[in-house]
Amino acid sequence: MSHCHGEHAGHGHGDDEHDHSDDITPALQSSLYEQINFDEITTLNESRRDSGKAVVKKTWAERLDTEPELESDADEQLLMTVPFTAQVKLHSILLRTSPAACAPRTLHLYINRADLDFAAAEELEPVQKLGLSLTTEVQEIPVKRALFGKVQRLGLFFVDNFGGGDEEVSRVSYVGFKGEWTRLGRAPTNILYEAAPQPGDHKVKGASVSEMGSGIGGSGPGA
Repeated sequence: MSHCHGEHAGHGHGDDEHDHSDDITPALQSSLYEQINFDEITTLNESRRDSGKAVVKKTWAERLDTEPELESDADEQLLMTVPFTAQVKLHSILLRTSPAACAPRTLHLYINRADLDFAAAEELEPVQKLGLSLTTEVQEIPVKRALFGKVQRLGLFFVDNFGGGDEEVSRVSYVGFKGEWTRLGRAPTNILYEAAPQPGDHKVKGASVSEMGSGIGGSGPGA
């Protein structure tokens, strides 16, 4: 385990940062960062509280930073649930792990499950299974877009790592998402609902009320 942590922590990211500077604009254009409900992110089996939130909160510019880092606790599995503030069409998942045995190897994805835990994740058929790579680079893993068109909550189950059962700690240093999004349907409805009664609420200005809608008040304020 010590060599696993050493390889990961000892990686310098100055050169990589320059190598990737050209992708900043396209990455930000399709990023779902602003649509993540960070306060409601949950991660099961994390060794440090809120470290799952911390790696998702990293911006694209911070993607190569080794800290903060999410690491598993009791065994190699991690289960993260990420809620969005909009309805998302997911295109791909961005991950940075390491080239060592502690890097997650298999990722199962679930959508719109409010109370996903390890028992449920083991029992349910995932929407998609993804194989991950051993690399210090940020991996962009595309998903089957037809299956992820209406995502409000995404479950990420890191099933195992490259240790083959010998490495009990899994480590992840960056998690991001790309895709498209639309506002949830109830938001514009509330705005319209609140705006509609306003002319009737201000009957003092009788002239403007009658101009705005003849069917609202009839004969004006003297009812």
